[in-house]
Amino acid sequence: MKVLHFFKTYWPDTFGGVERTIHAIAESTARHGVETQVLSLSGKPEENTRRLDEHMAVKARLDFELASTGFSREAFRKFRVLAAEADLVHYHFPWPFMDIVHFQSGHSKPAIVTYHSDIVKQRLILPFYRPLMMRFLADVDAIVATSPNYLESSPVLRAFKAKSKVIPIGIDETAYPTASEADDAWCRSAVTVPFVLFVGVLRYYKGLDVLVHAASKTRCKIVIAGSGPVEREIKQQAASLRCDNVLFLGEVTESRKMALLRNSHGFVFPSNQRSEAYGLSLVEAAMCGKPMISCEIGTGTSFVNRVGQTGLVIPPSDPAALAQALNRLVDSPGEAASWGRAARERYVRLFTAERMGRSYADVYRQLKGRHRGA
Repeated sequence: MKVLHFFKTYWPDTFGGVERTIHAIAESTARHGVETQVLSLSGKPEENTRRLDEHMAVKARLDFELASTGFSREAFRKFRVLAAEADLVHYHFPWPFMDIVHFQSGHSKPAIVTYHSDIVKQRLILPFYRPLMMRFLADVDAIVATSPNYLESSPVLRAFKAKSKVIPIGIDETAYPTASEADDAWCRSAVTVPFVLFVGVLRYYKGLDVLVHAASKTRCKIVIAGSGPVEREIKQQAASLRCDNVLFLGEVTESRKMALLRNSHGFVFPSNQRSEAYGLSLVEAAMCGKPMISCEIGTGTSFVNRVGQTGLVIPPSDPAALAQALNRLVDSPGEAASWGRAARERYVRLFTAERMGRSYADVYRQLKGRHRGA
C-alpha cells in the first residue's frame, strides 16, 4: 500500500514534534507493508529531497510564509502527481494551505487527518479560516486524535466525533542511542547535585517562566536542556531573580539527553497552554521510567502523565504548586520510584511506535479502495 503524507515542513528542514511523529508513523507502518512518501515545503527542495530510512521525503519549493503558514505554487502540481500514485492520503492538521491543495487537486483517494492541535496562537484568523477548515474536515474519511483528552476537549473535534478515533503518538525505543560512560561522566560533571529535568524547544507555551519563578522555593537543581525563541528572556529572568539552582545546558546530543534522563530524579513539563497538544518529551521520560510533573491544560499531557499514577498533574501557571510538586518528587523517593515504574509500564502498553504503526496500518486497510466521501 502506498501512502502520501502532506505537511508544511519535514526533515531535514525541521525537526519538531509533528515531524517526529510523521517519521515514526512512516517507519512503523513500513513493517506492515506500507510504502510512504512525505511531501512538504522547503527553501532548498533539490537539496532536501531524499530517502530517509524506509521512506522518501519529497519537497516543493516554499514561496513565502504568512501567519506560520507556508505557501507554494509548486506544491499543487507535486501533490496532484503524488496523490495519483498513492492509495491513500494522510494529512497533518493544522495547515490552512493544505486544505486549499486538497480541494484544488480534485483527487478521489481516501483521506485521513491526524489532528495534532487546535489553532491557538493564530486565533485572530480563525473566523476567516473556519469555513474552509470545517469543509475540509467534513470531506476527509477519518480523523485521528492523539489522545482521548484532546478528542473530548477540542470543540472542533467534537463536531466530527463520529468519524474520529484515538491513536496515541508512540516512539521507538530502539531508535534512541544508549548513553555511554562518557555521556554519564559528562552528566555528572555538568550537574553535581540531585536535579529534575526539562527537555524541549524553549517556546512561549512551555511555561518556563513559571518554572523559573518556582525555582527559588525548590530543594533541587532544575536543569533545562534545549534552545528556542524564548531562551534569552528566560535566561534573563533567571538572572534577575538570582536563581542559582537553574542550569541552562542549551541543545544537547541525543546520547547526552538519554544520560540526563537516566540520572535525573524526574521530569518536569510545565506547559501551560493548549498549544502543547501532546508532549513527546513526556513519552520519552515515561520510556525511561521517570516520574513526571505536568499541568492540566485539557490536552494529551494528562493522558501521558496520569495524575497519582505516573506522577503529579498540577494547575497551569502556578509557581507555588509547581514548587510543591518538585519538592515532593525529590523528598519522596519511594513514591517517585513507584510513579517511574508505572510510567514505564504505561509506555510499554500504550506509547510504543510498534503499537502506533499497527493502529495506523489497520485504519489504512479499512479505508483503502474507498472513494472519498463514499
